Amino acid sequence: MEINYSYSNMNSDPDYIKKVLRQILDSYTTILKLQDQPGDLEIIKKELLKINGFFLVLVKKIVTPDIQSRDLLDLKKKISSFLENYYFIQEINTMSTLYSGDSDRLKNMRLKIIEAFQDKKLIDKINELSEQL
Repeated sequence: MEINYSYSNMNSDPDYIKKVLRQILDSYTTILKLQDQPGDLEIIKKELLKINGFFLVLVKKIVTPDIQSRDLLDLKKKISSFLENYYFIQEINTMSTLYSGDSDRLKNMRLKIIEAFQDKKLIDKINELSEQL
């Protein structure tokens, strides 16, 4: 018996999408709860890299409009917009060499990241869909 793990099989699996959304929310919550202490910048970078990876997976997986709900297609647009407009890794790399211990700069970076997730209500849509699926 051969199992085919093609993109189309994964597209229709709400449990898979829900799991990915939960992992995104976990990483977002980790960033949200940080206290702007030395070492937090590496945690932010790690969690952002995870989120960006999950976003790329979702953009590839949500492709078939006849199987997907409008909400998932809306999420895909919001994620694509985030990926096009927000990439903090370069800023974090620069900041880590110069200001990794500066709590004010850490807080500012963290707040910019949180604001980016709130742009176009991306985090709200992720929350909503993770509960619906």
